[in-house]
Amino acid sequence: MYLAFEDLVTIFPDYKGIREADHLYFTVSDNADTEQTRGLFIPLNDDSGELLDAIANGAIAAIWDKQKQLPRYTPNHFPIFFTENPTSGVRDLLRFYLEKIDGDNKEKMNMTKFAFLNKKLLKENKETYDIAVMLEKIAINNSNNDIERRG
Repeated sequence: MYLAFEDLVTIFPDYKGIREADHLYFTVSDNADTEQTRGLFIPLNDDSGELLDAIANGAIAAIWDKQKQLPRYTPNHFPIFFTENPTSGVRDLLRFYLEKIDGDNKEKMNMTKFAFLNKKLLKENKETYDIAVMLEKIAINNSNNDIERRG
């Protein structure tokens, strides 16, 4: 199950650009130079690169810090979702996505690929952004909750 435009509107109601209800995001990245097919670009710091490069590498939307000015070259139709804090926005996005796919028991499903290359952020953060590890934690928590309810 891919992350969708409507999901982002739920998390980030302040946005500009064309409303593309059928947009699905195959990748989410904080690195403009990474190939991001049907990507969602989230510049987390100055090392993330330029929005123009992200668009050239396949980004079809971005999450943007409200405090920073958008580049003049940003296409008017290009969806930009605004947040007060991009790092918190990433956390909210991951939590939302995990809740979205939790309980979906299809054996094989298409999933959005999250690729964060910001090493400083990853070192400072005690949480993982590895979707497989996060899914395992949810499964363990859910099984623990089931045991607690029975007792």
